Amino acid sequence: MAENLPHQMLPRANHDELAGQQFVQAMKMHVSSKITVGNHKVYEHTARQAFEKKHGRPPNTRHEVRRLMEQQPYHQMWGSLMRLGQELMWDTVIESVDRQLEDLIARATPTHRLGSLDLDPTLHQPRYLAAVDQHGQPGSYYTDTCRDDVRAGAVLDRGASIYHFGAAGGAGMEGRGRTLVQFLWEKYPDLRPSAILDIGCSVGASTLPLARYFPDAEVHAIDTAAPLLRYAHGRAEALGVRVRYAQQNGENLNFEDESLDLVVSLVVLHETSTKALPKIMSECYRVLRPGGVVAHLEVPVRYADMPNLMEQVLRDWQTYYNDEPFWGRVCETDMVAALAQAGFAKVYEGYQKQTLDPRRDGEGFTTVPDSRPGRWYVATGTKA
Repeated sequence: MAENLPHQMLPRANHDELAGQQFVQAMKMHVSSKITVGNHKVYEHTARQAFEKKHGRPPNTRHEVRRLMEQQPYHQMWGSLMRLGQELMWDTVIESVDRQLEDLIARATPTHRLGSLDLDPTLHQPRYLAAVDQHGQPGSYYTDTCRDDVRAGAVLDRGASIYHFGAAGGAGMEGRGRTLVQFLWEKYPDLRPSAILDIGCSVGASTLPLARYFPDAEVHAIDTAAPLLRYAHGRAEALGVRVRYAQQNGENLNFEDESLDLVVSLVVLHETSTKALPKIMSECYRVLRPGGVVAHLEVPVRYADMPNLMEQVLRDWQTYYNDEPFWGRVCETDMVAALAQAGFAKVYEGYQKQTLDPRRDGEGFTTVPDSRPGRWYVATGTKA
């Protein structure tokens, strides 16, 4: 089997590795499309009725429903398959990455550099990152296994395509970045940033559309994890995109006051914490120039907009069983209030339809709750 890879940094899978990865992808898709729905039937016809008989009322929170469903064999089976799929995904990718790690490190060190890479070996990982292996990825994002390591980035980039069933931009994984560009063009048509910051850039997949669609801007991207940043830098160089990568914590940015025009994050806040989130919001405000824009794109889960408690439980599975402990909390946080408390004006939230082809005359944003697949939640504001 031959692969049409989107960039030379992406780990290459041989026949057996690719077959294993495709099996895991098919398995995850089957669980998602065929087995997940059975939880609703079990809840409505068995679990909820038993709860009402015992308590004289229906469950009234997702936490009550979760504890109830955790006793149901069908739900236990579903959860086991979900976790197994996640672990197999990493296993099949890690085997491939380790086989070619030396070559990946060499590829991540270009002779001619378009952008830059600034690492800080003294930076300590925040506890909310060090306490768990995010998404169950062994070693998490920040673990160095050798000199100039890119292993975590290579594993994440390859694994993400499997996780999203090849969607969200396919193996290039630019769907979220392009969707955010579409949002910015729709809601801030006069925005002409000269300096952009992407907080929590990971492997840089969502950063690159910002650089491509705002070609006159100097684009900065930060993360706390050195292996991700090394890989992201090599990835951007391989694709011919200029980005300035730096190892920083979004709670304490190394940028001067009022030095940026646009600050964004893409599916990052749910990997922080209750204490970290307001600090990040305040830092976004500090570094923006007057008139500057902040936009946080997140998972399309707002529990306040979801009256179906069983659906809330299924979405909240990530919090308890996929090593994303802040997922549930960020999905119930009032993001508009958080931005306003940091000082931002003209604050609002909504849902943006995913696009791979941003257009100046495109439309896809709505303030009507819309958590269907292919949508992303966005919270935004401006600095007066």
